[in-house]
Amino acid sequence: MPQDPMDFEWSYWIEWGRERILWLLAGHLLVSQVSRLLVEKYKPWCLMVYGMAACWLLLGVKGFAVILFHATISFAVAQFQLSLLTWLCSLILLFTLRIPAVEEAKRKWYDTENEYYLLLFTVSVRCLFCTSFSLEYCWHGPAQKSSHSFLWMLAYVFYYPTFHNGPLLNFDEFSKQMRRQEAFSLKTNLSILIMGIIRIFFWWCLAELMIHLMYIHALYSSAPPLEAASYWALGGLALAQVLFFYVKYLVLYGVPALLLQMDGLKPPALPCCVSLMHSFTKMWRSFDVGLHRFLVRYIYVPMGGSQSSLLRTLFSTALTFAFVSYWHGGQSYLWYWGALNWLGVITENGVKRILSVSLIQELI
Repeated sequence: MPQDPMDFEWSYWIEWGRERILWLLAGHLLVSQVSRLLVEKYKPWCLMVYGMAACWLLLGVKGFAVILFHATISFAVAQFQLSLLTWLCSLILLFTLRIPAVEEAKRKWYDTENEYYLLLFTVSVRCLFCTSFSLEYCWHGPAQKSSHSFLWMLAYVFYYPTFHNGPLLNFDEFSKQMRRQEAFSLKTNLSILIMGIIRIFFWWCLAELMIHLMYIHALYSSAPPLEAASYWALGGLALAQVLFFYVKYLVLYGVPALLLQMDGLKPPALPCCVSLMHSFTKMWRSFDVGLHRFLVRYIYVPMGGSQSSLLRTLFSTALTFAFVSYWHGGQSYLWYWGALNWLGVITENGVKRILSVSLIQELI
């Protein structure tokens, strides 16, 4: 039975995974386990060299040069130790990805659109990693600068399991865990690997069944079936699409999360089932945990967060969603999506504050 071809993201990453990425991830696993067994002290540098080689192989010398250039510029700007300047640099680097002339030049480097998009997605994710490292560099004193060297930045930026699509792991977490030397057990790691592969294979089979049998995205791309459907049917379609999105990210984040475990790191928690969600706040906290930690640590809390005045809280929340919309591409529909999420979060928190008033509590 033919599959629904309308979900670009699933088709794209499954195709790349089958062609090259899964093989490169298997190579990373081999290098990681050998280095943990023989040269634990030099594991970060072994993985850095492998990540750089994999990047060169997949994106070519020009793609590799773009990512290295972004990392170098970010590190150079971080030397001023000004968070505002670091953020300005990150936003400018993101902006360069959307300049038409730059886009056309990069397209000419590759034979297919898929190869260009792989570079685009990879550089977008790397921008977040460069931002995380640079801000941590700004916030740490001179005594801790040795743990924030350019070599450590390269080890972080070129860490291959999270290289193309995440999940996001902040530099402070990555650095602490990568430096920690633990007792290595090949038997334990093998059991983790086998159980992880079984789980991911089950999720992949479920996603493939949904994409071959349900045709959710094809229905959404055609107006007549939607106009003819009842409100109950539309609600069911919406729920089915969100559930597929959840299963899809169990696979897309599950593979790198398994490799993080094999490397002795603690990955961000995988997405929670959307059927268990009943609030905007919980959705943002528990679906993409890595992105949520990044947003809270580097935008929400520095701008005031929930501990400041109401206006400051509203502003910091709005700025967080504005960045999410801009990072995802900045198209008009993404700004609407960000604004609606912002409204949902502030409405929910506003109702919670009202319900926490003692008089309302007594009435309840």
